[in-house]
Amino acid sequence: MSEHQDQAPTVGRRSRTALITGASRGIGLETARRLLREDTGVGTVVLVSRSAEDLQEAIAALEPAAPTGTRLLPRVLDVGDLDVLARTARELKEEVGRIDLLVNNAGYTNPVPLQQIRQADFERTMDVNLYAPFTLVQSLLNAGNVFELIVNIASTAGIRGRSGWLTYSASKAALISMSEVMREELAIYGTRVACVSPGRTATALRRVLAPGEDPTTIMQPEDVAEVVAALASPVGRFIDSENIVVRG
Repeated sequence: MSEHQDQAPTVGRRSRTALITGASRGIGLETARRLLREDTGVGTVVLVSRSAEDLQEAIAALEPAAPTGTRLLPRVLDVGDLDVLARTARELKEEVGRIDLLVNNAGYTNPVPLQQIRQADFERTMDVNLYAPFTLVQSLLNAGNVFELIVNIASTAGIRGRSGWLTYSASKAALISMSEVMREELAIYGTRVACVSPGRTATALRRVLAPGEDPTTIMQPEDVAEVVAALASPVGRFIDSENIVVRG
């Protein structure tokens, strides 16, 4: 445990708590870095990842620049295990109190032609990309949590399908639509819901989707993280869009 994990969150300027899934690398890790570094008022970040090793490396990367008094709370969790995810959400609400910012970033796919898609892979893709964000939001709401901001990371593949990406495109299209409904339903609580759809971004998932692509020629995770941080900043309340497309 780091010194940041042992300290209580500061009040006032850094009193907000953020929860990020898929937080050990890529967009999730860069989002955590920017929420801590910039004027977002975030003092506690819960980092969720399936890989304990990757999560340890992420904490080690974040700690040196984390402001004094902030907390980094790692949670090793496969968000595709929906029962465990729901239970963990309730436990986190008890442990840290209100989750102000939720960034649903974890993603999965196995890109193959339609005829080769296995039912288990389709279900896994939907579990991670669609049902996990739903489960986190619903479980925390039912535990009495009132969010300030929910950011669902979708994809431009959910706007226009890609050959060979059927399960991924379908899951992201559904996430975009689900975000629109969340935005309508949760407005009564003062909750803002934003969907961010990045284009080609140099992440581990992108390497699965496009293994022959040169990652230096496309958008970087920090570019998308800047948009998420802007949504979480004071100026974020002036950004009114159901689906924000981010392209390099």
